[in-house]
Amino acid sequence: MAAKTTWFQTTAIDYPNSRPHIGTAFEKLGADVQARYRRMEIGEENVFFLMGNDENTVKVSKRAAELGLDTQAYCDDMARQFQEVWKALDISYDTFVQTSSERHKQCCRKFIQKVYDNGYIYKGEYGGWYCDGCEEFKSDKQHAENAGNCPTHRTPLVRRSEPCYFFKLSAFSERLLKHYEENPDFIQPEIRKNEIVSLIKTEGLRDINISRKGEDWGIQIPFDPEFTIYVWFDALLTYITGIGYGDDEATFRKYWPCDTHFIGKDITRFHTALWPAMLWAAGEEAPTKVFAHGFVYLKLPEKVGDKGAGELVKIGKTTLKELGLEYLAEPMEIIKKFSAEAFRYFFLRECPYPGDGDFSPERFVEVYNSELANNLGNLFSREMTITWKNFEGVFAGTAGKVPEAVVPGLDLKAFVETVRGHVEGCRYNQALQAIVQDFLTPTNQYLEANAPWKLVKTDKDAAKRVLFNAVQSLRVASILLKPFIPKSAEAIYTSFNFPKPWAEVKYADAAELLAQPDDLRVTAELFDGKPKPLFPRIG
Repeated sequence: MAAKTTWFQTTAIDYPNSRPHIGTAFEKLGADVQARYRRMEIGEENVFFLMGNDENTVKVSKRAAELGLDTQAYCDDMARQFQEVWKALDISYDTFVQTSSERHKQCCRKFIQKVYDNGYIYKGEYGGWYCDGCEEFKSDKQHAENAGNCPTHRTPLVRRSEPCYFFKLSAFSERLLKHYEENPDFIQPEIRKNEIVSLIKTEGLRDINISRKGEDWGIQIPFDPEFTIYVWFDALLTYITGIGYGDDEATFRKYWPCDTHFIGKDITRFHTALWPAMLWAAGEEAPTKVFAHGFVYLKLPEKVGDKGAGELVKIGKTTLKELGLEYLAEPMEIIKKFSAEAFRYFFLRECPYPGDGDFSPERFVEVYNSELANNLGNLFSREMTITWKNFEGVFAGTAGKVPEAVVPGLDLKAFVETVRGHVEGCRYNQALQAIVQDFLTPTNQYLEANAPWKLVKTDKDAAKRVLFNAVQSLRVASILLKPFIPKSAEAIYTSFNFPKPWAEVKYADAAELLAQPDDLRVTAELFDGKPKPLFPRIG
């Protein structure tokens, strides 16, 4: 098979029973960095980024009924609210799928019919302990270990028995284990793969219920309209209906298999066992990779109820509402108070994407002031102001000259490859740490050591050379930061007339110091000889 020249990625689709919180946003940010990076490397037209809302669920119809709303109208409004947050955070998705859309329903019916025709679906009777919140049955073991409650929601499990259709998941146990062994990067990070392998080897896989009877809201099963498709067998299909499965064969074949599904670690089992099995049952390929990120925890600012100051609480609207702190989980509140770029930077820098991280308003301000305002922002401001004030913004006399390295001992090419490796491995916090600590901080130290604001009084040519060298660090940093803080990175790069257009830069352009044209200059609008602060200091 020919090498794939496209990139297709998805995030988990969200239940719209409440607005997105910062934990939800954390997933989308990590995925957005990857999409932006891939667009830089292989072109906008070859990357597809899919997101959406999971609407065909009982909890959604119940929530709409509680509000006295038509379910479809409720879903449409929540989709608007979700996309409002994603737009504010500059999440660059290509399509947003609502599972209540007629297109999704029709494509789902074609998929389930194919699986049925291939002999992997049969009718039976299912009984077990059911959780409305999870919309799934729990095992007798889970029921016993949690005193009859759901281990996630802590609400009583209900004994439920009903006729249903089963998917023969058990038929794929050996194939799944073989797939994991032959494709060691299929489940990332490694700890998540170990969990799934252990689960299959110790507990095995059981056939699962994929239908409900007598529900008005949902997608009817084509071969038995008395039943609707159970949430997971519908929701997972978003990843293929959104790129044309069932009605746009050319687009589907262009992008499938998916290069990376970005999901929360709590839904790894569905995406790494059920999902590939479903695809194989329909005659399709499994995705290339499933990346399960960690959670964001809130560090309590003060004692709340029985919880002490500094204690970590998992971000979730229900938990925080009980504590009266739900406002701290609202992305729009943080964006309004600071900025979307600051929001993006903090969570990508401070919370390790493969693991768990924590958030507190105090730490947010500390990171913002230290790394954005005092480091990157100050370097940008100094470079612009001094060059404009003393040289009318022009680096004249530097034509054909290659800038000197300002970071002692740094192999720039190797450094960029290190950052690239972190980005491709979704180690975003390590990428940003390297850019700040190993590159921007030494550049600021170079300016401090050479003090061009003093040197200009005794040796203007030497001062100009220092500024010329340092501005190349801004060029390099802006390119490396483009996937992370896109608006700020563009503002930095386009404040100078670097030869290569911003839309065309790639990571390779940051890997070497190139000779610059003689008319290299400050092109940004200044106010009273000073640039608009990129990151105004807080406090």
